[in-house]
Amino acid sequence: MVSENTLLQIVYVSSLTPGAEIDPTAMLAKARRNNGRDGITGMLFADGKRFLQAMEGPLEKVEATLARIQSDPRHRAMVVLSKRTIAEREFGPWEMAHYHRATDAEFVDRVRQLTQAAAPAVRATIEGFVTLRTEVRS
Repeated sequence: MVSENTLLQIVYVSSLTPGAEIDPTAMLAKARRNNGRDGITGMLFADGKRFLQAMEGPLEKVEATLARIQSDPRHRAMVVLSKRTIAEREFGPWEMAHYHRATDAEFVDRVRQLTQAAAPAVRATIEGFVTLRTEVRS
């Protein structure tokens, strides 16, 4: 039986639909507003072509958010990499972030800091993806 206090963590990747446009500033503002309302935290990597998001929070809110993203025609080829219940948040209070190519090394370092408490497989998935999608090579 799932407790109403159960936290769900989902990590997914998706691609921007060809021809679709996303205003990163507006997207982040909306995500932060909705996630703050719903008690969802995590991280978002968006480089203009690909998205990698880890989100965690109340089970029903995270599932509803994922369903909303899956129905967004700007996303395609969505793959859920990890879906698991967790006892406590692994990403802490970080609400979302956006990747800026000019700060590759700082961004990768920040991702490593923010994923320290994540499960090893989740941490490896996120750090590997971010490292491959940036110009930083360790």
